[in-house]
Amino acid sequence: MADKLIPVDEMMLGFIQRWEAENDQRAVFLGCYRLMTINMGAALQAGEFNDPHWVELLLQHFSDYYFTALDAYEHQDPQTPSAWRVAFEAAQSPNCSVIQNLLLGVNAHINYDLVLAVVDLLNKEWADLPPEMRQLRQADYTQVNQVIGQTTDAVQDTILERRDPRLKILDTLLGPMDEWMISHLISSWREEVWEQAVHFLEAPDEEEREALRLQREQQVIRLADTILFND
Repeated sequence: MADKLIPVDEMMLGFIQRWEAENDQRAVFLGCYRLMTINMGAALQAGEFNDPHWVELLLQHFSDYYFTALDAYEHQDPQTPSAWRVAFEAAQSPNCSVIQNLLLGVNAHINYDLVLAVVDLLNKEWADLPPEMRQLRQADYTQVNQVIGQTTDAVQDTILERRDPRLKILDTLLGPMDEWMISHLISSWREEVWEQAVHFLEAPDEEEREALRLQREQQVIRLADTILFND
Protein backbone atom coordinates (compact mmCIF):
# COMPACT_ATOMS: atom_id res chain seq x y z
CA MET A 1 0.00 0.00 0.00
CA ALA A 2 1.21 3.52 -0.73
CA ASP A 3 3.09 5.25 2.10
CA LYS A 4 0.96 8.30 2.88
CA LEU A 5 4.00 10.10 4.37
CA ILE A 6 5.45 10.31 0.86
CA PRO A 7 3.55 12.29 -1.80
CA VAL A 8 2.04 9.87 -4.31
CA ASP A 9 3.60 11.63 -7.30
CA GLU A 10 7.05 11.26 -5.73
CA MET A 11 6.48 7.55 -5.18
CA MET A 12 5.44 7.25 -8.80
CA LEU A 13 8.52 9.13 -9.96
CA GLY A 14 10.78 6.72 -8.08
CA PHE A 15 9.30 3.73 -9.89
CA ILE A 16 9.30 5.54 -13.25
CA GLN A 17 12.99 6.44 -13.00
CA ARG A 18 13.90 2.86 -12.07
CA TRP A 19 11.78 1.37 -14.83
CA GLU A 20 13.07 3.84 -17.42
CA ALA A 21 16.62 2.79 -16.58
CA GLU A 22 15.65 -0.87 -16.94
CA ASN A 23 13.58 -0.30 -20.11
CA ASP A 24 10.58 -1.65 -18.20
CA GLN A 25 7.44 -0.71 -20.11
CA ARG A 26 5.41 -0.38 -16.92
CA ALA A 27 6.77 3.16 -16.95
CA VAL A 28 4.31 4.01 -19.76
CA PHE A 29 1.13 3.76 -17.73
CA LEU A 30 2.69 5.08 -14.53
CA GLY A 31 4.15 8.09 -16.33
CA CYS A 32 0.69 8.96 -17.60
CA TYR A 33 -0.84 8.31 -14.20
CA ARG A 34 1.70 10.62 -12.56
CA LEU A 35 0.85 13.46 -14.96
CA MET A 36 -2.79 12.95 -14.14
CA THR A 37 -2.05 12.99 -10.40
CA ILE A 38 -0.12 16.25 -10.68
CA ASN A 39 -2.91 17.88 -12.68
CA MET A 40 -5.51 16.66 -10.18
CA GLY A 41 -3.50 18.31 -7.42
CA ALA A 42 -3.57 21.57 -9.37
CA ALA A 43 -7.33 21.26 -9.91
CA LEU A 44 -7.86 20.73 -6.19
CA GLN A 45 -5.76 23.79 -5.40
CA ALA A 46 -7.78 25.78 -7.92
CA GLY A 47 -11.04 24.91 -6.15
CA GLU A 48 -12.60 23.00 -9.04
CA PHE A 49 -14.50 20.56 -6.78
CA ASN A 50 -17.48 20.85 -4.45
CA ASP A 51 -15.84 18.72 -1.76
CA PRO A 52 -12.07 18.73 -2.26
CA HIS A 53 -11.48 16.66 0.88
CA TRP A 54 -13.63 13.82 -0.47
CA VAL A 55 -11.93 14.00 -3.87
CA GLU A 56 -8.50 13.91 -2.23
CA LEU A 57 -9.50 10.85 -0.19
CA LEU A 58 -10.69 9.14 -3.36
CA LEU A 59 -7.43 9.91 -5.18
CA GLN A 60 -5.36 8.52 -2.33
CA HIS A 61 -7.47 5.41 -1.92
CA PHE A 62 -7.49 4.89 -5.69
CA SER A 63 -3.70 5.04 -5.85
CA ASP A 64 -3.49 2.56 -2.96
CA TYR A 65 -5.16 -0.02 -5.18
CA TYR A 66 -2.44 0.44 -7.81
CA PHE A 67 0.46 0.19 -5.38
CA THR A 68 -1.11 -2.80 -3.63
CA ALA A 69 -1.49 -4.62 -6.96
CA LEU A 70 2.08 -3.70 -7.94
CA ASP A 71 3.47 -4.97 -4.63
CA ALA A 72 1.51 -8.21 -4.96
CA TYR A 73 2.77 -8.77 -8.51
CA GLU A 74 6.40 -8.09 -7.61
CA HIS A 75 6.15 -10.58 -4.74
CA GLN A 76 4.49 -13.15 -7.05
CA ASP A 77 1.40 -13.11 -4.86
CA PRO A 78 -1.36 -15.32 -6.34
CA GLN A 79 -3.85 -12.73 -5.08
CA THR A 80 -2.59 -10.19 -7.65
CA PRO A 81 -5.72 -8.88 -9.41
CA SER A 82 -6.10 -10.63 -12.76
CA ALA A 83 -6.41 -7.40 -14.74
CA TRP A 84 -3.13 -6.11 -13.32
CA ARG A 85 -1.38 -9.43 -13.88
CA VAL A 86 -2.31 -9.19 -17.57
CA ALA A 87 -1.15 -5.56 -17.79
CA PHE A 88 2.16 -6.11 -15.97
CA GLU A 89 2.99 -9.25 -17.95
CA ALA A 90 2.15 -7.58 -21.26
CA ALA A 91 4.56 -4.76 -20.38
CA GLN A 92 7.38 -7.32 -20.46
CA SER A 93 6.56 -8.33 -24.04
CA PRO A 94 8.34 -6.62 -26.95
CA ASN A 95 5.23 -7.26 -29.03
CA CYS A 96 3.05 -5.02 -26.86
CA SER A 97 2.83 -1.49 -28.25
CA VAL A 98 3.00 1.73 -26.27
CA ILE A 99 -0.71 2.36 -26.79
CA GLN A 100 -1.58 -1.18 -25.70
CA ASN A 101 0.53 -0.77 -22.55
CA LEU A 102 -1.27 2.44 -21.71
CA LEU A 103 -4.75 1.09 -22.36
CA LEU A 104 -4.13 -2.10 -20.38
CA GLY A 105 -3.10 -0.04 -17.37
CA VAL A 106 -6.03 2.33 -17.75
CA ASN A 107 -8.39 -0.62 -18.14
CA ALA A 108 -7.18 -2.29 -14.94
CA HIS A 109 -7.06 0.88 -12.88
CA ILE A 110 -10.28 2.53 -14.01
CA ASN A 111 -12.55 -0.32 -14.99
CA TYR A 112 -11.62 -2.47 -11.99
CA ASP A 113 -9.81 -0.52 -9.24
CA LEU A 114 -11.93 2.61 -9.50
CA VAL A 115 -15.20 0.73 -9.01
CA LEU A 116 -13.89 -0.74 -5.76
CA ALA A 117 -12.34 2.54 -4.58
CA VAL A 118 -15.57 4.49 -5.12
CA VAL A 119 -17.59 1.82 -3.32
CA ASP A 120 -15.15 1.82 -0.39
CA LEU A 121 -15.50 5.57 0.07
CA LEU A 122 -19.26 5.80 -0.40
CA ASN A 123 -20.22 2.62 1.42
CA LYS A 124 -20.64 4.12 4.90
CA GLU A 125 -22.55 7.20 3.80
CA TRP A 126 -24.51 6.18 0.71
CA ALA A 127 -27.69 4.98 2.41
CA ASP A 128 -28.02 8.23 4.38
CA LEU A 129 -26.96 10.63 1.62
CA PRO A 130 -29.85 12.79 0.38
CA PRO A 131 -30.29 12.97 -3.40
CA GLU A 132 -28.66 16.40 -3.68
CA MET A 133 -25.51 15.15 -1.90
CA ARG A 134 -25.36 12.09 -4.14
CA GLN A 135 -25.49 14.44 -7.11
CA LEU A 136 -22.62 16.50 -5.68
CA ARG A 137 -20.53 13.37 -5.19
CA GLN A 138 -21.20 12.36 -8.79
CA ALA A 139 -20.48 15.89 -10.01
CA ASP A 140 -17.07 15.85 -8.33
CA TYR A 141 -16.39 12.40 -9.74
CA THR A 142 -17.38 13.58 -13.24
CA GLN A 143 -15.32 16.78 -12.98
CA VAL A 144 -12.23 14.57 -13.09
CA ASN A 145 -13.04 13.97 -16.77
CA GLN A 146 -12.17 17.61 -17.45
CA VAL A 147 -8.74 17.10 -15.93
CA ILE A 148 -8.29 13.94 -18.02
CA GLY A 149 -9.10 15.91 -21.16
CA GLN A 150 -6.55 18.56 -20.25
CA THR A 151 -3.89 15.92 -19.54
CA THR A 152 -4.25 13.79 -22.67
CA ASP A 153 -2.25 16.05 -24.99
CA ALA A 154 0.68 16.20 -22.55
CA VAL A 155 0.59 12.42 -22.20
CA GLN A 156 0.92 11.98 -25.95
CA ASP A 157 3.62 14.62 -26.38
CA THR A 158 5.85 13.79 -23.39
CA ILE A 159 5.40 10.04 -22.92
CA LEU A 160 3.87 8.17 -25.84
CA GLU A 161 5.56 9.87 -28.80
CA ARG A 162 8.95 9.72 -27.07
CA ARG A 163 8.63 5.94 -26.92
CA ASP A 164 7.09 5.47 -30.36
CA PRO A 165 7.92 8.29 -32.83
CA ARG A 166 5.35 6.89 -35.27
CA LEU A 167 2.66 8.33 -33.01
CA LYS A 168 3.92 11.81 -33.93
CA ILE A 169 2.82 11.13 -37.50
CA LEU A 170 -0.61 10.07 -36.30
CA ASP A 171 -0.83 13.19 -34.14
CA THR A 172 0.02 15.38 -37.14
CA LEU A 173 -2.52 13.67 -39.38
CA LEU A 174 -5.39 13.68 -36.91
CA GLY A 175 -4.71 16.96 -35.16
CA PRO A 176 -6.68 17.11 -31.89
CA MET A 177 -8.86 14.16 -32.92
CA ASP A 178 -6.60 11.43 -31.49
CA GLU A 179 -6.40 13.13 -28.08
CA TRP A 180 -10.18 13.55 -28.13
CA MET A 181 -10.68 9.85 -28.88
CA ILE A 182 -8.50 8.74 -25.94
CA SER A 183 -10.10 11.26 -23.59
CA HIS A 184 -13.59 10.28 -24.74
CA LEU A 185 -12.83 6.58 -24.25
CA ILE A 186 -11.59 7.10 -20.69
CA SER A 187 -14.51 9.39 -19.84
CA SER A 188 -17.01 6.83 -21.12
CA TRP A 189 -15.32 4.12 -19.03
CA ARG A 190 -15.53 6.34 -15.96
CA GLU A 191 -19.25 6.96 -16.54
CA GLU A 192 -19.83 3.21 -16.61
CA VAL A 193 -17.73 2.81 -13.45
CA TRP A 194 -20.03 5.17 -11.51
CA GLU A 195 -23.05 3.14 -12.61
CA GLN A 196 -21.33 -0.08 -11.58
CA ALA A 197 -20.38 1.40 -8.19
CA VAL A 198 -24.02 2.32 -7.54
CA HIS A 199 -25.02 -1.28 -8.32
CA PHE A 200 -22.50 -2.46 -5.72
CA LEU A 201 -23.74 0.05 -3.13
CA GLU A 202 -27.35 -0.99 -3.62
CA ALA A 203 -26.66 -4.74 -3.57
CA PRO A 204 -28.64 -6.45 -0.79
CA ASP A 205 -25.71 -8.35 0.75
CA GLU A 206 -22.00 -9.19 0.54
CA GLU A 207 -22.69 -12.32 -1.49
CA GLU A 208 -24.30 -10.24 -4.21
CA ARG A 209 -21.43 -7.75 -4.10
CA GLU A 210 -18.90 -10.51 -4.55
CA ALA A 211 -20.87 -11.84 -7.51
CA LEU A 212 -20.81 -8.33 -9.01
CA ARG A 213 -17.06 -8.07 -8.39
CA LEU A 214 -16.36 -11.36 -10.13
CA GLN A 215 -18.57 -10.33 -13.03
CA ARG A 216 -16.75 -7.02 -13.29
CA GLU A 217 -13.39 -8.74 -13.17
CA GLN A 218 -14.34 -10.96 -16.10
CA GLN A 219 -15.54 -7.96 -18.10
CA VAL A 220 -12.21 -6.21 -17.53
CA ILE A 221 -10.25 -9.32 -18.56
CA ARG A 222 -12.30 -9.60 -21.76
CA LEU A 223 -11.55 -5.97 -22.54
CA ALA A 224 -7.85 -6.60 -21.92
CA ASP A 225 -8.01 -9.47 -24.42
CA THR A 226 -9.57 -7.09 -26.93
CA ILE A 227 -6.79 -4.56 -26.38
CA LEU A 228 -4.22 -7.32 -26.96
CA PHE A 229 -6.11 -8.59 -30.03
CA ASN A 230 -6.51 -11.99 -28.40
CA ASP A 231 -9.26 -14.31 -29.60
